[in-house]
Amino acid sequence: MCELGARFGIERRTVSNILHRNGVPMRRRGLSPDQVDDAVHLYNLDWSLARVGEHLNVDHSTVLTKLRERSVLTRDTHGRPRS
Repeated sequence: MCELGARFGIERRTVSNILHRNGVPMRRRGLSPDQVDDAVHLYNLDWSLARVGEHLNVDHSTVLTKLRERSVLTRDTHGRPRS
């Protein structure tokens, strides 16, 4: 979806909506347990969610979800711990 979005100059979500509307089966891409371990390690090295997601080729929200599942304390956009 990211490649199609870049190719046609549209958002990834727009690509997703078009594919869904046309009944194209979607494959879910997540993170393997080893990739989650890597994400936790990198995030603890003060990498941003966006940077970790880019490194693992997933959206930052996927990284955030997996960190929360592992009970990792997250930071706000200014690097302060969330309460």
